[in-house]
Amino acid sequence: MLMPIIPALNNTVVMKKIIQTTLLFAFLFGAAELIGQQDNPVITKVHNAIRQANAATLASCFHSTLDLEIGDTDGNFSKNQAEMIVKDFFTRNPVKSFTIKHQGSSDDGSKYSIGLYVTKSNLSYRVYVLLKQSDEGLRINQLQFEED
Repeated sequence: MLMPIIPALNNTVVMKKIIQTTLLFAFLFGAAELIGQQDNPVITKVHNAIRQANAATLASCFHSTLDLEIGDTDGNFSKNQAEMIVKDFFTRNPVKSFTIKHQGSSDDGSKYSIGLYVTKSNLSYRVYVLLKQSDEGLRINQLQFEED
């Protein structure tokens, strides 16, 4: 009579171990991806450039052309045009703080960040940055500052 209970007990213990191991690997993979993004020098440079409202440094991470949306300005611009637009935005909206709210990556190697840019006059902008691999390495293909 005790024999059928023991295999059932062993199956339950095995299933718990499998579930625990799976959850552990999922957690470690997710943490490794986030840590990998934080350690990426281009992403760090982009985040720091926005924190410092430094258009020139940010532009050094632009692709040769990029989709840019800032206020009423929305379109595909050359690297130089986009730098001037971003510089004007930073001048008119001095940074108080910039914090990253979420970041991730796609199967094609693209990386993205979503953050909150707060101005000294306490206006808030949701910032979306999409970086894609190019011949020059990881570069910004899309940048958006949307009033929050």
